[in-house]
Amino acid sequence: MGKVTGFMEFERIEEGYKPVAERLKNYKEFVIGLDDAQANKQAARCMDCGTPFCNNGCPVNNIIPDFNDLVFRKDWKAAIDTLHSTNNFPEFTGRICPAPCEAACTLNVNEEAVGIKSIEHAIIDRAWHEGWVKPQPSAVKTGKKVAVVGSGPAGMAAAQQLARVGHDVTLFEKNDRIGGLLRYGIPDFKMEKTHIDRRAEQLVAEGVTIRTGVLVGDMPKGSKVTNWAKETISPEQLKKDFDAVLLTGGSEQSRDLPVPGRDLDGIHFAMEFLPQQNKVNAGDKLKNQLRADGKHVIVIGGGDTGSDCVGTSNRHGAVSVTQFEVMPEPPAEENRPMTWPYWPLKLRTSSSHEEGCERVFSISTKEFIGEKGKVTGLKTVQVEFKDGKLVDVPGTEKVLKADLVLLAMGFVNPVATVLESFGIDKDARGNAKATTDFTGGYATNVPKVFAAGDIRRGQSLVVWAIREGRQAARAVDEFLMGFSDLPR
Repeated sequence: MGKVTGFMEFERIEEGYKPVAERLKNYKEFVIGLDDAQANKQAARCMDCGTPFCNNGCPVNNIIPDFNDLVFRKDWKAAIDTLHSTNNFPEFTGRICPAPCEAACTLNVNEEAVGIKSIEHAIIDRAWHEGWVKPQPSAVKTGKKVAVVGSGPAGMAAAQQLARVGHDVTLFEKNDRIGGLLRYGIPDFKMEKTHIDRRAEQLVAEGVTIRTGVLVGDMPKGSKVTNWAKETISPEQLKKDFDAVLLTGGSEQSRDLPVPGRDLDGIHFAMEFLPQQNKVNAGDKLKNQLRADGKHVIVIGGGDTGSDCVGTSNRHGAVSVTQFEVMPEPPAEENRPMTWPYWPLKLRTSSSHEEGCERVFSISTKEFIGEKGKVTGLKTVQVEFKDGKLVDVPGTEKVLKADLVLLAMGFVNPVATVLESFGIDKDARGNAKATTDFTGGYATNVPKVFAAGDIRRGQSLVVWAIREGRQAARAVDEFLMGFSDLPR
């Protein structure tokens, strides 16, 4: 433990933001990370608990007290080695993870939690600056070939782990660049894509073959799921060419809102809107980009994807942005003794909300209305819980103006035809059916085909994707070699 009384002496230090007026002019990251002195003080607040709940709060089980102590002692090189031992891509999690580790921090029982996420952010940025992040190619090749289908954080983590133990790994991606939802979903102002690009370079240097623009399996006609594939490979061919196949695609089927008027122009899934802006930011030209300029925008869905739509709409120059949430407004502060060390229900205000947004809770959309085939507004009603069910509140009906409606209500399951083309059994939610057992985990009912990440567990966090990718890599390695030295 670096400083025994640190948690009593120092207050939590938050990362800074550039001014709203400045950051709305572009799509660059605007978070101001901790400097060395701030990180040192933040790390000093770690209590080095006898039972560090933060470790279990973190899905990848980061060794948090250890890297906190190392930052306090200014041993940054050892800190990144410790962080990398459990997390392949801390620059991703240090930017966009909601930090369940901080909710589980022992100090969070009655004080402000240690800023674990900001320390992680500082460690990895320092490591890249110092040149400590280097390829780790395997000295010995196994001769085994593995296909990883889907290049989001789960696929990238799995590919890296498998390549480092000597397998010949090919990473397939249906779109034109790797990264999955990190690339075409998370706005650049939350995470610039250079972070993915340099990890892609590291993967190639470690022996991973990257094939973009390749769809494995089938995509249903008329699907709104982002798909810029230029060629298709059948599951049969993949199983013939490789010794093992690991599916790490996303839960990409957006939840729809089938109410009257849904077919009007101007109503789109968030994942039609967000990927287009990321394409433009990457330098690509789109003929008919979906934009919010000069429009009254209503975002339906109160989560992170909805927040991303808010931030992007404001950068486009929307006249107004309103975000709907069907659930009641959460309390401003959680009841810590009742919820700790679990993820608490409380009101969360993102940086995008602070840039300009009206948030409406307990509201349900009953109908989209329009003129000449285009949406002009929404008929809404307030809702409340009664006998455990959400019911309409009489007399609260309203019509709200809208020129653009973005549906950001989450994702229901992976694209069904992809799993069906492999003949993979699905669970009750439509995900690939596979367990996480220590032995035989992540294996599907189809011989030598495995599944991990959102395609298996459903819509989740980037940190869960990395965990599943790492664990599945061990399962595949054990399947191929009879044993594995990879961490689980």
